[in-house]
Amino acid sequence: SPPPDVEFESAVELAAAADAVVVVVGTSDRAESEGVDRTGLALPEGQDELVRRVAAVNPRTVVVVNAGAPVALPWRDEVAAVLLSWFPGQEFGAALADVLLGRAEPGGRLPTTWPDRAEDCPVLSVTPVDGALDYAEGVHLGYRGWARRDGPAPAYPFGHGLGYTTWSYEALDATAVVRAGESAQVNVTVRNTGARPGRTVVQAYLSRPSSGVERPALWLAGFAAVDAAAGQAVTVPVRLTGRVFEHWRPAAAGADAGWLAEPGAFELRVGPSSASLPLGTTLLVTVDD
Repeated sequence: SPPPDVEFESAVELAAAADAVVVVVGTSDRAESEGVDRTGLALPEGQDELVRRVAAVNPRTVVVVNAGAPVALPWRDEVAAVLLSWFPGQEFGAALADVLLGRAEPGGRLPTTWPDRAEDCPVLSVTPVDGALDYAEGVHLGYRGWARRDGPAPAYPFGHGLGYTTWSYEALDATAVVRAGESAQVNVTVRNTGARPGRTVVQAYLSRPSSGVERPALWLAGFAAVDAAAGQAVTVPVRLTGRVFEHWRPAAAGADAGWLAEPGAFELRVGPSSASLPLGTTLLVTVDD
């Protein structure tokens, strides 16, 4: 095959002459696999340079990221769009064409937080020392760790995802009092404010700033997908199980280990991602004597 510099020049030349460009980047089993830890978050083998050189000659560049876990995207503000495909199967080509051409909605939402830079991560070192790994973050792992710290925001927060339309969050209705161990139902009204049908995922998070036990700054309590036509408002129920209000109590003198509800006020916030929660209310959890 031609040397890398020749391939780069060819890609740039083709991109400059094209109406639009699709660049597929990502990892492989050489970079990430079961039982193998990555040494960093950067895309391997000069892919960042490829994206930047192509985007420099064609502003209509779409980058498809084919990876199984978060990677750094230092060029994300230099391209027209970024599409995360994960590790797709044999119908990847047909599915990608449907999404890029607008025949299908890219309706997924991130189950992980994607940092702008690796060094921004609340937890970065996961290498055991003397055969042991200290999980010092405790309950504050993943997006929960990001939510409790002051510092740079992630590139893409937990729960983030866009489609081919836009949404507004208009109303939140929830039962004010919840008995411990019982579920609560929250009704959220969202409106499709774009020009075509679409799908969004309504996400509900809980927090409790004043608590007698250590808790995350916020935690995902429930979610629901909703489809709506252009301009349509839809009210979607989001169920919060009794467990999301509980914490784990380790075994102690005179008490068995188990899940326990702490009575009092919990703050409920709702929105399209963990970093965008425009609606809110207070739920009061009561415990029978």
